[in-house]
Amino acid sequence: MNQVDYLRISLIDRCNFRCLYCMPEGSQLDYILQQQLLTNEELLTLIEEVFIPVGFTRFRLTGGEPLLRPRVVDLVRAIASFPQTQDLAMTTNGFLLAPIAQSLYDAGLSRINISLDSLDPDIFHQIIGIHGRSRWQEVWDGIQAAYRVGFNPLKLNVVVIPGVNDHEILDLAALTIEKQWHVRFIEFMPIGNGQLFSDRGWVSSAELRQQIRDRWGLTESQVCGAGPADVFQIPGAKGTLGFISQMSECFCDRCNRMRLSADGWLRPCLLNETGQLDLKTALRSGVSTYQLQEQVKNLLVIKPEINFKGRDSGVEGAYSRTMSQIGG
Repeated sequence: MNQVDYLRISLIDRCNFRCLYCMPEGSQLDYILQQQLLTNEELLTLIEEVFIPVGFTRFRLTGGEPLLRPRVVDLVRAIASFPQTQDLAMTTNGFLLAPIAQSLYDAGLSRINISLDSLDPDIFHQIIGIHGRSRWQEVWDGIQAAYRVGFNPLKLNVVVIPGVNDHEILDLAALTIEKQWHVRFIEFMPIGNGQLFSDRGWVSSAELRQQIRDRWGLTESQVCGAGPADVFQIPGAKGTLGFISQMSECFCDRCNRMRLSADGWLRPCLLNETGQLDLKTALRSGVSTYQLQEQVKNLLVIKPEINFKGRDSGVEGAYSRTMSQIGG
């Protein structure tokens, strides 16, 4: 198993989209109250005095939608300023990105992933659950702004939903030919909207690769990421194509990450709540950061036994929160 040195941090559980693969249509989520969120000061304390001392050096800010978090640029600057921070990335839907892309870059954000599930504004709005063509344009403007200010690599995340956007695979893959963009195709998972998953199923990465191979050819890329994606390249393309195959090709044995929810729960596995720690309550109760270090160390030891245990008993029963609440 890889060294676990990568922490995904959910800054907020709210989102300004209601994506099909994240929230069931018509659902009402119980959002975390403001006072239940980790404050910026608490989060920075946990990073500096708990996570860094036990070996975490790479961090990704997620949500919900992380750009909804107040003072997000200040938070990026503070995390980037720790000498031990080797990499600081963010995953965003891009809607609020364009006006602050330069500020995030200047604050020390290393990399950015932007969700772009369709190039067709109508399909895009069907997926995000909110209508109005400007939403697609705002996201596209955010992508262009991130590229312009110098984020490299710039990654675009695509969740492939059968019968919704799977016919766009070639168009999305073509984005990597002329620009140094990195498109990541993600297999649809039954988190947040199990009914849609039951109705439509999922398309395997192998099928997607074959479509692209038949059109242009496909080679393994020399650019290898540190995450779970298997990386390929269209011959002669400037960018790459990644395939995240959590449904068809389990990669638990090379999982190098943990997840911290916006209300302070440390989770060793996306698909399993076993072993999670309530760090916020402990911190507010006066538990020392040294004691929290020891608890996290113990969780790191048992993480290989926890990873993805929900698969055998049925994935749907292995967790209770939606993807927006977990942080992805």
